[in-house]
Amino acid sequence: MRHLIYLHGFASSARSTKATAFAARAAEAGWSFDCPDLNLPQFESLTITRMIDQVTDAVAASPAPRVALVGSSLGALVALEAAARAQPESGPQIDALVFLAPALDLAPGMERHLGAAAVERWQRTGSLEVFHFGDQQTHLLHWAFMEDARRYDAFAVSLPVPTLIYQGRRDEVVAPEAVERWAASRPWVTLRLVDDGHQLLDHVEQMWGDTRRIVEGGE
Repeated sequence: MRHLIYLHGFASSARSTKATAFAARAAEAGWSFDCPDLNLPQFESLTITRMIDQVTDAVAASPAPRVALVGSSLGALVALEAAARAQPESGPQIDALVFLAPALDLAPGMERHLGAAAVERWQRTGSLEVFHFGDQQTHLLHWAFMEDARRYDAFAVSLPVPTLIYQGRRDEVVAPEAVERWAASRPWVTLRLVDDGHQLLDHVEQMWGDTRRIVEGGE
């Protein structure tokens, strides 16, 4: 028996298109599935550390001894850090990682995207207006999110777990060059660069097929 935990992206939800698709296909494969709502208890107080804690709890509660983490965008960074934190000598084992358009340079990437003036205003006022695609509302995200995000450096994490990455060449959110650079020095990583945008919705079936192969040990 295999257990798949899907981690949704920033300002997204457990009801996203990809999460729903992966849930259906995991059920067809006979795997147990979980997609924790990483917005809880509230989006405004979101931090990377809080999300990692949630994933750690979700892994510990796995009904199967082997767990695969699938992370979309911000969820990929959380998956990587949660796997790096895991204690391999006890409990369920994380033995496969799948990253979809991974926001591995989250803090620098957000700072580039927002611009220096907006980041300064966020820090000064303590909050940033964010449109949340999960509930179609605007929320105020606390500055603590950025403070906490700056603590995490995916490029400093070297975790030799079989890892599959799907990255769109036309991604308007995550820089493909950063993902290529991260993957290049890690021989256990399989990188699929595809002609798609950040959502990767044109490649859902292909992503699932490759996910199933790596989870079942076929990569």
